[in-house]
Order: sequence, then C-alpha cells, then structure tokens
Amino acid sequence: MMDCTEEKDLAAPGPSVIERYFTRWYKADVKGQACEDHCILQHSNRLCVLTLAETHPILQDGRTIKNINYKISNGCSRLNNKVAGKSKRGGQFLTEFAPVCRITCTDETEYTIYSCMRGRLLEVNEDILINTSLLLKKPSTDGYIAIILPKFEESKLVGENLLSREDFETVVSKRAADVQAQPS
Repeated sequence: MMDCTEEKDLAAPGPSVIERYFTRWYKADVKGQACEDHCILQHSNRLCVLTLAETHPILQDGRTIKNINYKISNGCSRLNNKVAGKSKRGGQFLTEFAPVCRITCTDETEYTIYSCMRGRLLEVNEDILINTSLLLKKPSTDGYIAIILPKFEESKLVGENLLSREDFETVVSKRAADVQAQPS
C-alpha cells in the first residue's frame, strides 16, 4: 500500500522544453547598440538557436515588423545557404559579428541581427518571412531567427563571450536603475 500523504501541486506547470533542454546565453548591447540584446539557446547536442532576447527593442513597445531580410549584401543571402549530409557540409561559416538578417519595423527603424558566435549556419527560419508575428509572439520557439552549429572543439566555449541568464539579468537591472537615476 502506498503512502499518499505527500501533497503535490498538480496544477503547477512543468519546465518548458526550452528550460529543460537548452542553456540560455545572451549578448547584451550587440555592437554597442543599447538594448539590442540577442539570445543563443544552446542544446546539449551542440546546436544553437539564435533568437532575440526578451529585452530587444523589437519585442518592446508593441512594435510591428514591416520586413525581415536575410540578404546581407549583393553577394550574400542567408537564404542561399545549402547544407548537406550528416556532417552538415556547405553551410555558410559565421563569425561572432556576422550579420544574419535585417529587420525593419513599420516606423522604419532597422535592426541588424548578428550571429553572436562562430559556427556553421544550418538553417534560417523562413516561416518568419511569411508570418512576421511569430518573431514577436514566440521569439524563443517558432519565431527563432537561425540555427547555428559551432565546431565540435568550440561547442564548450560558446558561453565564453556571452552572458549567463543571471549575468544578463544583472545587466538589465543595472540598465533599469540607470534609467530611473537619470533626471527627467
């Protein structure tokens, strides 16, 4: 006979897939642009998902996205990225500050999204080209920007140039305190 005296909150939600299987890394103020924060979700299998951090200006103030463009220059479009085989040959190699896409809002503000890490571009999310609201409503899941695979020997070093969740929250708190301290 089982002892059923222990109470459990069955209504409490369990951890999400993101919380369970991914490590969150952040890059704050990318390329010196205030609050333009990016997030890298690193899976235990080395794959990294590039997303916008929840503090990014695109996700603030009820903005609307006009256009997402994976064409970086006349000679380079991330949409032309072709990966083949189990070793993922052919993917474009990205450096830490390689632009992945440009997002233009309806107020004509343009944001460049950078890879924030070294690795091979496996996939860009073409779904956000058709349905831009995915990026606004579900930035960490259906609204991701790209999937990047770091080299095997560099996969353990992904977080070296990025902030942990706790460190990022400290940066965000300091920003908020600095804003409140400014005279009106």
